[in-house]
Amino acid sequence: MKKSYKTILKMKSYTLLFILFYLNLNYCQTVDSKEITSSEIYDHIKFLASDELEGRMTGSEQIRKAANYIKSEFEKAGLEPIFNGSYFQEFPFIAKLELGENEIQLSTTNQPLNLNTDFIPLSFTDNLSVEGELVFAGFGISAPDLNYDDYSDIDVKDKIVIVLRNHPEMNEQNSKFNRLSTFRLKTTIARDKGAKAIIFVNNSDKKDDDNLVNLRYDGAGKVKGIVAAQVKRKFIDEILNSFNKSLDQLEQQIVETKKPISFNLIGKKVKIKTEVKEVESKCYNVGGILKGNDPKLKNEYLVIGAHYDHLGWGDFGSLHQGEPQIHNGADDNASGTVGLLELSEKFASIKDEIKRSIIFFAFSGEEMGLLGSSYLVNNFPVPIENVVAMFNMDMIGRLKENNLIIYGTGTSSIWKDILNDKNNFNFKLSFNDEGFGPSDHSAFYGKKIPVLFFFTGTHSDYHRPSDDYEKINTEAQEKILKYIFEVAKNTINREDKPNYIAVERKDSGRMTATRVWIGTIPDFAGEANGYKISGVSEGSPAAIAGLKAGDIIIKFGDNKISNLYDFTYAMGNYKPGDKVKVVVKRGEEEKEFELELKAR
Repeated sequence: MKKSYKTILKMKSYTLLFILFYLNLNYCQTVDSKEITSSEIYDHIKFLASDELEGRMTGSEQIRKAANYIKSEFEKAGLEPIFNGSYFQEFPFIAKLELGENEIQLSTTNQPLNLNTDFIPLSFTDNLSVEGELVFAGFGISAPDLNYDDYSDIDVKDKIVIVLRNHPEMNEQNSKFNRLSTFRLKTTIARDKGAKAIIFVNNSDKKDDDNLVNLRYDGAGKVKGIVAAQVKRKFIDEILNSFNKSLDQLEQQIVETKKPISFNLIGKKVKIKTEVKEVESKCYNVGGILKGNDPKLKNEYLVIGAHYDHLGWGDFGSLHQGEPQIHNGADDNASGTVGLLELSEKFASIKDEIKRSIIFFAFSGEEMGLLGSSYLVNNFPVPIENVVAMFNMDMIGRLKENNLIIYGTGTSSIWKDILNDKNNFNFKLSFNDEGFGPSDHSAFYGKKIPVLFFFTGTHSDYHRPSDDYEKINTEAQEKILKYIFEVAKNTINREDKPNYIAVERKDSGRMTATRVWIGTIPDFAGEANGYKISGVSEGSPAAIAGLKAGDIIIKFGDNKISNLYDFTYAMGNYKPGDKVKVVVKRGEEEKEFELELKAR
C-alpha cells in the first residue's frame, strides 16, 4: 500500500530531527571530551591502577601496556610523536642480578662451600678471584669519633676479613652506630684498609635460622676492588673454635665492653671467587608535542611531565611488610599520568591559540631513581636550551582540606605571581622555593630550567598495596588540573619566558644523614665508575669549588669513590669546616678541587 505524501513528509521530518539530534549529541560529546572532567580522570586511573597492569614495574610487560595506552591517548588528542617519528624513547637500565661462577674454599674444609646454601655473594661484590689469610675484625666498624675502631690494632692489608653484621649497640634504637652498620659501608672501609675480601656472618640473634641475604640490585654500582660475601656461622665457628673462641663469645664481649676484639687467624686461609652479573633491560619514556603558532615563540617549549611507573609487586621500594602484593600506585603516580593525558587533550582542543610549543612526557624509572627523566634530559629530542620551563605532576590525587603543595616556586621570579593570580579555586597554596626534589623535575632543574612541581602530599598508603583508585579524589584532581592548565597557558602565551633562578638548597629532602653538606645532585642515568653528578646547588661547597654537571667524583679525601654509596659514606668522615681534596673525572681529564664543607 502506498504511503500518503503527508506520511512520507512526516517520516522525513522525524528522520531529519533524529539526525540533527544525533549530530548535536555527538557535538556535545566531542566538546565535553575536550574538557577536564572527574569522570575521565576516574576512568583513566581505574585502568592505569588496575591489577591488570600489576603495578607498572619499570621494564615489565605491564608497563609496556601502560606506555601503549598513553601513546594511544596522545594520538587521539592530536599530539605529534616527538622522538624521530615515534612516541617512545627507549633507555637502558639494570633490571636484575644473576649469579655467575662463585666459589669459596676454606682451608679448614676439604670441599668448597655450596652456593646459596652455605654462602652467597653480595650484590655489589666486584667480580674477582682472591686468596689470603683470614682476620677477625669484630663488627667491621671504624669510628674514631665514637671511640670505637675494629681496625685500630690490626693490619688487614691483602687479608680477608670476617665481620659480624649490625653493630655493638644493636639493641639501642637511636644508636649513633646505626649509620655505620650497612654492608656497603663495611665493605668500603675494609677495601680502603687494604683488604682483598670481606666475609659477613649473622649475629647471634639470627643463628637459629642463619639465613643468607637475598641477591637484589640496590640501584648502585659495584664496590670496586674487593670481594664481598656472606658465609653461614657454622663454618666460621669451626675456624674460631681452633683458637678456643666462638662467634657468640666474641660478640657478647664486644657488646658488653664496647671495645673491639680483632686478631689474625694465623694459618687459616680462604680462596674466594665471586661473579655477579648485572642484567640490562629496556624501558620507555613516552612523548608527544603540540606545536605552537607564534613564528618566533613556537621554537620554545614548555615541558609537562609525570612518571607512569610504580613498584610492581613491591620487590623494590615497598613499605609493605608481608607476602608480595600488587602495588597499583593509583596516586603514585597514575594520578599524575592521568593529569598529563587530560592536559594534553585540553591543550589540543585550543591548539590554534598557543604560542609556544608544549611537549608532554610520561617518564619511566622514576621509582628506581629518576632513570627515565635523567636519560631524557641528556638525550633530548629538541635543543634543551629552548625549554623555557618544566611542570611536573607526582601524586596529585589525594587533596586534603584544599591544601596544594607546589615546589620550585623560587626557580623563576614570575611563578608566585602567576600561581596566586590563577588560584580561582581557593587552594591553600604551600610554596617551596627549591628546584631539586625527589621527582622528575630535578633532572630538568639540573639543566638550569625553571620548574614547578605539583603535589598533594603523602599518606598512609604511600608505596603500599593499598594505594588504589577508589581512594582518588577525582573531583579535587579535576580542579587541580584546571588550575595547572591556567598556569601553563599563561606560561606558553606570555611574551617573556620565565627567567631561571638558582635556589640554594635547604636541609629538607636530602638523601643522606651525614653532618656536612656538599651540594651535589646525583645523576642516576647510566653507569659510571664513580659518583656522577647532574648538577650542583647554588652557594654550595661543590659550586664554590667549581664542580659542575657531568663531573664524576672518583676520590673524596683518601676515599676511593666507585658509586653514590661510597660518596655518602666518605662524607660521614668529615665535619663542617673541614677542607677536603676531591678528584673528578671531567671528560677524559682528571681534575682536583678543594672543598670547604658546610653544615647541614
